Amino acid sequence: MKIQQFEDKGLAQYGYAILSEETREVVLIDPARDPQPYYDFAGSNNAKIVGVIETHPHADFVSAHQEIHQQTGATLYVHSLLGADYPHQAFDEGAELQLGEIKLKSLHTPGHSPDSISIVLEHEGKDVAVFTGDTLFIGDVGRPDLRERAGNITAKREELARQMYHSTREKLMKLDDDVLVYPAHGAGTLCGKGLSEANSSTIGAEKATNYALQQMSEDEFVKVLTADQPFIPKYFGYDVALNKKGAPAWQESLKGVTRLDKNTAPEKDVLVVDGRPEGIFKKGHLKGAINIQNGNKFETWLGSIVGPDERFYLVAETGEQLEELIAKAAKIGYELLIAGAFVYDRQEGAETSKSFNKETFKANEQAYTVVDIRNDSETKAGKFFENSINIPLPELRERANEIPTDKPVVVHCAGGYRSAAGSSVLESLLPVEVLDMSEAVTELKNK
Repeated sequence: MKIQQFEDKGLAQYGYAILSEETREVVLIDPARDPQPYYDFAGSNNAKIVGVIETHPHADFVSAHQEIHQQTGATLYVHSLLGADYPHQAFDEGAELQLGEIKLKSLHTPGHSPDSISIVLEHEGKDVAVFTGDTLFIGDVGRPDLRERAGNITAKREELARQMYHSTREKLMKLDDDVLVYPAHGAGTLCGKGLSEANSSTIGAEKATNYALQQMSEDEFVKVLTADQPFIPKYFGYDVALNKKGAPAWQESLKGVTRLDKNTAPEKDVLVVDGRPEGIFKKGHLKGAINIQNGNKFETWLGSIVGPDERFYLVAETGEQLEELIAKAAKIGYELLIAGAFVYDRQEGAETSKSFNKETFKANEQAYTVVDIRNDSETKAGKFFENSINIPLPELRERANEIPTDKPVVVHCAGGYRSAAGSSVLESLLPVEVLDMSEAVTELKNK
């Protein structure tokens, strides 16, 4: 038997391959959008992918389950409550899948979603591991507030939190302490609020250290779990629906994105997302462009700032970086929204952004309107600047009219990455000078 974990660092996502060395068969759990690493694993082990189990319809990434089924003939297994639109076999509570010496058993563990399942791996008559999806994380449990307006079955956060209480205590915590825990996400995901950096654990370790598994009443649990959850990106409901339907094939969909000539003049009134470094963007960019820099969290911020009902152009510094950005957009299904993609390096006639001067700001902070675009959970610890206005970045385009325009506007976040996006948003919407505090925030805050 072999268990292989696959990690997508940008989305803090884990997919799994379980190999029976006896039958040379592989079952996948929660595969990412690009199926090639899973094909490579099967090929290198002279094995065939015979099944794919989805623990739930994911909100934060698009799965390759339908493509893998179409390419390999693998059976897709999901809970019947999911209402999947693709060919599948119900894998409800008590269902089992035999893979040579391996037995995979379904536990219905609602809480993150009504249709969540966890998969217990039994080997030689003993429970060895449990694949917990977004139900149990390392140091946390899945958030219960994502299915109030998405999915085949919707549920209020309090209702799902109560289900999570029972799923953890009556099912997962009853497994032996030495059973390995393999979650669908690690630290950095927005599907939980306090995940560990570790990529696996045990039931015993989680019972001892995970705040959500400590002794408390159901009402106390609901109160703790529903408090201080992260923001919900705009794309989450879109991905739930896309995963329920089944996404188009990865490579074909990437090839389907229209590549345009360098420095193309985009269609009027269509959003431009510019993934170049902020220093280059500020020297010359298309009018109204939003600067979401290519980085580890590009896809998360793309799907948080841009809604799934919008078309957009995608701009990069080089052809290689453009392909990288298209692939990142595709991990959340946003390649389907790209009106066109092109390389941009024109400065003549382009829009420019004024530079922030920290000495001028320090000399007269009251001469500026300061906009703090950190999330609500971050600002609870206090403001960096006394009179700042807090509007989280995912809400900035919709709430820009709340910002006074009688003074120049200075935008800051916690370290500099998000403020490039935030300042570009406001620059395109406000009739006033907008400045990006960028990394200077680390020196200026809490003076």
